[in-house]
Amino acid sequence: MQLLHVGAAVLNQTPLAWDANRTNILAAIGEARRGGVSVLCLPELCISGYGCEDAFLSPGVQRMAWRVLQEILPETKGMIVALGLPLLHQNALYDVACLVVDGRIAGFTAKRYLAGDGIHYEPRWFKPWPAGRRTQIAIEGQEYPLGDIYFECGGVRIGFEICEDAWAANRPGVDLSQRGIDIILNPSASHFAFGKMAIRERFVLEGSRAFGVHYVYSNLLGNEAGRAIYDGGALIASAGKMVAMGSRFSFADWGVTSALVDVDAVRLTRARTGSFTPELADNADECVRIRFDFPRLEPVTQPVNRPTWETATHVKEEEFTRAISLALFDYMRKSRLRGFVVSISGGADSAAVSCLVALMVRFGVAELGRDGFLAKLKYFGEIQAVRDEREMVGRLLACVYQSTQHSGETTLNAARGVAEAIGAEFFQFDVDHVVNDYIGLISGAIGRKLTWDSDDLALQNIQARARSPGVWLLANLRGALLASTSNRSEAAVGYATMDGDTSGGISPIAGIDKAFLRCWLRWLETIGPEGIGPIPALYAVNVQEPTAELRPAAFGQTDEADLMPYDLLDAIERAAIRDKHSPMEVYRLMQTQFPQYKADQLLAWVERFFRLWCRNQWKRERYAPSFHVDDENLDPKTWCRFPILSGGYERELAELRGYVLKLRNR
Repeated sequence: MQLLHVGAAVLNQTPLAWDANRTNILAAIGEARRGGVSVLCLPELCISGYGCEDAFLSPGVQRMAWRVLQEILPETKGMIVALGLPLLHQNALYDVACLVVDGRIAGFTAKRYLAGDGIHYEPRWFKPWPAGRRTQIAIEGQEYPLGDIYFECGGVRIGFEICEDAWAANRPGVDLSQRGIDIILNPSASHFAFGKMAIRERFVLEGSRAFGVHYVYSNLLGNEAGRAIYDGGALIASAGKMVAMGSRFSFADWGVTSALVDVDAVRLTRARTGSFTPELADNADECVRIRFDFPRLEPVTQPVNRPTWETATHVKEEEFTRAISLALFDYMRKSRLRGFVVSISGGADSAAVSCLVALMVRFGVAELGRDGFLAKLKYFGEIQAVRDEREMVGRLLACVYQSTQHSGETTLNAARGVAEAIGAEFFQFDVDHVVNDYIGLISGAIGRKLTWDSDDLALQNIQARARSPGVWLLANLRGALLASTSNRSEAAVGYATMDGDTSGGISPIAGIDKAFLRCWLRWLETIGPEGIGPIPALYAVNVQEPTAELRPAAFGQTDEADLMPYDLLDAIERAAIRDKHSPMEVYRLMQTQFPQYKADQLLAWVERFFRLWCRNQWKRERYAPSFHVDDENLDPKTWCRFPILSGGYERELAELRGYVLKLRNR
C-alpha cells in the first residue's frame, strides 16, 4: 500500500491581477501544505488569469507570468504543484501546465486541444500542441522540457489533461494510461452552465476508471473576467470511484479539496484489466524523472460530501440563484462598486434582479460571516460599520419605482413590498412631467400633437427612456451600478427600449428566458434556496400578468398580447437559434409541440419571431454585459453571432406562408 495525499485547488482569480492571483495561489499552497498534501493541482492559467483575451499576446504579460512563477517557486518546497500560465515558444503561444517539484521547475506540458466554441476563443491566442511532440525551451539561460510529456516523481508517474483535453474524443489520457501513469492532473477553467457539473463528474469518473488512475480535477471559481461564471467544484476520483468533491459557488478566494489515494491499488486494478496493454517502447524524452520523497501515511476514512441542494428537486433554480449571486458579488468588488441600483417596476424581471442582489449579501454573509464579507469590501469605508445583514442590503441595493400616469397601484405596491421584504432602500420617482416635457418638445418641433393612434410605439418608448437619466444619477451619487432588467426572451425579439429598460452596466438576467424566470420567482416565493428560504412578498409580483405598463390602462397591455405566449416564444427561439432550424422546420416542430394553436395563428407567431429576431440584432449588440448560464445564450460577444443587417428570411417565410395556405385549402 502506497498512500499519497493529493489535492485540487479552486481559485477566484482576475485577469492580470498579478499580486492578487499570487496571493490566492500561495494561500492555497499553504492550506494544502498544512493539510499534508504532497501533490496539488491548481487551475488552468491561474497565474495570469484565464480571461486575459488579446492581452495574452502582449510580451509584457508573458514576461510577468514568468516572473510571478519564479516568486511562487520557493513556497513549493517539499511539494509537487501544478501551475498554469501562457508560454511563448518559437513565436507561438501555448497554454501550459508547469509541474514544480520541491521548489524547482520540472517541465511544461502543453495543452493539446483548444476550446474554440461558445464563449471560448482560445485558438485566437494559443496554438494546440501536437500529440507526441517534445522539445526543450530555453528561458533565462535554463533549459526545460516542453510538450507532450509526463513526469515520474519518486516512482509515481504524473500526467496532464488540461481542461478541453478531457472533453475531446481522443483525449490524452488514452496515451497516458498506456505509459503507466498513476495520477492525471486536470487544471481547468471550465465555466458554469446548467447541468455541466454532471458532465464533468462523468469524464472524471470515467477517466479514472478507463485509464486506471487517480484523477485530480481543479477549476476556477467566481466571476473571473466579467461574463463567465466559474463554479469551482474540485473533484478527485480513483479507478472509477469518486473519493472527494469540493463545494461550488463559494464566496471564498480559494479552496482546497484533498484525499488519500492508494497508488498500488490503481496499479493492481490496471493489471487485472484484460484489455490493458502497456506501451513498452522506451521513449526516454517523453518522461521527465525527478527525485522526490513522499511521506509515509496511514489510511483514514474519507466521506464524500455533496451539498444536499445538488440532489434536490430544484437543482436548476439553486444553481441559477447561487451562480448569479456570486457573479454579482465579484463584479461589484472587482469593479470597486458600492452596490447596485434597480429600476423596479413591480414586475417579474426587476423583482428578480433585486432579489438576486439581496441574495448575494445573504449567501456571502452566511459563508464568510459579517466580518469576512465586509473585508472583501474594504474599499467601501461607509459600509464597514453596518450592524447586520439587512442593513448591508440597504447600503448595497436601491430600488426605484418610476411612475407615469399609466402606472397602477398594483405594481407600486408589489415593488414596494419586494424592496421592503429584502431590505433594499426604496425610492419613488414620478417621471410623468419629464415624459410630458419631451412630448411637448417634439410636438412643438413637428407642429402636431402626438396621439396613441398614430404614435403608439414612440409614446411607449419615451416613457421607458425618460426613466433612465434619473436612476443613473442616483447610481452615480451612490457610487453604484445600474443593473439592467431585460431577459433573454425580450432580447430575442427586441421587446425592450434601448436606453430605457436596457439601461445599465450589467444585465444579470439577460441569459435567462422569461418562462424559466417566472418559474424561478414562484420557487423563490414559496421555497427558496437551501439555507436561506423563501421571499413570500413575491406573491404580489407572481400573480400579475407580465406587462410593460406603457399604454393607457384601457388598452389592457400585456407582454404576451404584444408578442406571443412566452413558452411558445422560448420554444421557437431554441429551435430557430440554438438548433438552427429554418422557418419551415420551426413551424412544423411548433405544430407538434403546441397543437392547441390554430395553423394561421401559429404561422403569425413564427413569422413574427423571425422578423423581430432579424430586425433587432443591433439591440443585442448594445446590451450591457450579461452572465453566461447555459449554452443557449444570445450574447453576440460570447456565444451567438448574427449579422446586424440581413435578408430577414424573406424567401423562407414566403415559402412557409405558401405551405400553410396549401394546408388550409386541402
